[in-house]
Amino acid sequence: MMDLNSNEREKSMTQTMATIFPRSCRSAVNQVRAFHASSVQNAEARLKTFAVYRWNPDQPNEKPYMKEYKVDLNTCGPMVLDALIKIKNEIDPTLTFRRSCREGICGSCAMNIGGTNTLACISKIDSNLNKASKIYPLPHMYVVKDLVPDMNNFYNQYRSIQPWLQRNDVKEIGHQQYLQSVDDRKKLDGLYECILCACCSTSCPSYWWNGDKYLGPAVLMQAYRWIIDSRDTQAKERLEKLRDPYSVYRCHTIMNCTKTCPKGLNPGRAIAEIKKLLGNVIEKEKPGLNTTALQN
Repeated sequence: MMDLNSNEREKSMTQTMATIFPRSCRSAVNQVRAFHASSVQNAEARLKTFAVYRWNPDQPNEKPYMKEYKVDLNTCGPMVLDALIKIKNEIDPTLTFRRSCREGICGSCAMNIGGTNTLACISKIDSNLNKASKIYPLPHMYVVKDLVPDMNNFYNQYRSIQPWLQRNDVKEIGHQQYLQSVDDRKKLDGLYECILCACCSTSCPSYWWNGDKYLGPAVLMQAYRWIIDSRDTQAKERLEKLRDPYSVYRCHTIMNCTKTCPKGLNPGRAIAEIKKLLGNVIEKEKPGLNTTALQN
């Protein structure tokens, strides 16, 4: 009985709607639907060309090449990463690239888009349909496959600066926190936000020329982050490790690093501060608080 009553109510509502809306109104509704249908058909013609760098290590005799893909922007998200995912899912599953968070946090999708090192997940697609968007892996790095660069050298350099808190008075690890004043904490702003995407380092000509010896903007900015941390007591030792002709001094203040950083950070300034510390132009300030006040 419940189902029967439900069906009867639906029929009654349909008849009532037909009575309320005269034929002219129904005609107008149909015209609107036809308009939307035609709009969709016109929108489907918005094809954007993406020229993507391709290289397969399983085919060593084949040189790298650019392959073009046409993507419908009306059925694709607004970012370049959306287009790459659409290409991989719907057009060419062999396309290889890194991606993870899709929010500009992990740094996995760093690549060269339109001549600029940036993150694909926060890089908007150029709406000019007459111009192809060119996508390459990060420049001057060995390529694993397609848009995937070999990050081993970069991560080894990052490991070399020992990016963790170091003290010479450790009694019991993890027992109590080390205190830090508000002002000392502010000194880390603009440094800790680095996501190690390597966009800055691979945009630096000095890193292109001396990538095996020069640490590069990203790693040096993280080195500075630990050098000035008021809770770290190994600033002198950290600086001594950088006191050679290549680790820091290959920086010629070209500032490509600051210009291309997708997080809006300033690695060039951090490197300049390290040079001041190495030249004894400035010294690390004493902590604003007794960092071991809670230690027993």
